[in-house]
Amino acid sequence: MSDKDPLKFDDTLLDEELVYPEWFKLSLGDLNDDIEEARQQGKFGIAVYYGQKRCAYCEKFFEINLTDSTTERYLREHFDVIPVDIWGIEEFVDTNGNTYTERELALRYDTNFTPSLVFYDRKGEPVYRLRGYYPTYQFRALLHYVAEGFFRVEKFRDYLERAEPGLFFTSGELIERDFLMQPPYNLDRRRQSSNKPLAVLFEQGSCHACELLHSGPLMQDEILGEIAKMDVVQLNLFADTEVITPGGTKTTAQQWGKDLGLFYTPTVILFSPGGQEIMRIDSVVQFYRLWGALDYVNKRVYDRGIDYQGWRLQQRETLE
Repeated sequence: MSDKDPLKFDDTLLDEELVYPEWFKLSLGDLNDDIEEARQQGKFGIAVYYGQKRCAYCEKFFEINLTDSTTERYLREHFDVIPVDIWGIEEFVDTNGNTYTERELALRYDTNFTPSLVFYDRKGEPVYRLRGYYPTYQFRALLHYVAEGFFRVEKFRDYLERAEPGLFFTSGELIERDFLMQPPYNLDRRRQSSNKPLAVLFEQGSCHACELLHSGPLMQDEILGEIAKMDVVQLNLFADTEVITPGGTKTTAQQWGKDLGLFYTPTVILFSPGGQEIMRIDSVVQFYRLWGALDYVNKRVYDRGIDYQGWRLQQRETLE
């Protein structure tokens, strides 16, 4: 693939800090005031952007999504974009009237993968959260989904399936790997004890991003070392493969994906040995993000009451 492939890049920390687009709005610290200003301008509301200064995914979001003129124009027409640094200490008043630091606000909205966007309507209600970097067509579709009010009547997956039916198909074989469990897929962790965490990979046939996952991160020794500590299942997000979920529900891969609201492939969902969902990566992922998530789950850091952001901060401080 070309080096310009927007789904293929090095996700190590950037050498230089990112600069926000000049049209981002710097808040005075009260999101209620920001929403009122957006309302007076006839906009849907605001989009709070959660990012990091040296985040490679944020850089791609700026370079790819926001340089698409149609996408940028629609975003600016319907939302004021308010930037928040997930490690920052500046204080914000949220729409509930409570004051939070940027870090606390990021934790409140569970924006553990940057870039993330939380969309608020004119009434100050947070109506949708998008975590991670996505292909431009999906990001642009999400903007329409929110601004035109479709979130009130259907999940984004259903909206996207209607808008872009050609993107949802089962043709093509999934990529086979030696570490994958074979059917039948009884993932019920209530009756079937396991001392290993569970990783469920939702993919589809003829999926470029899935191919990049398997030929890139999932070929690296460090990742394979973490994968070896887990039970790993691969499911076609749009197939009728029978599966029993970790919670004991008998269903199909397609229906389970719908119930989870999944729309992006590949999506990686990580469960504890007892079947509790710990985290999901349902956006573009490269080596360091995937390795960090697997490491966090395998070490059961969540059992110590440490959230993923806090864990990554500890690691970063150790390296520095």
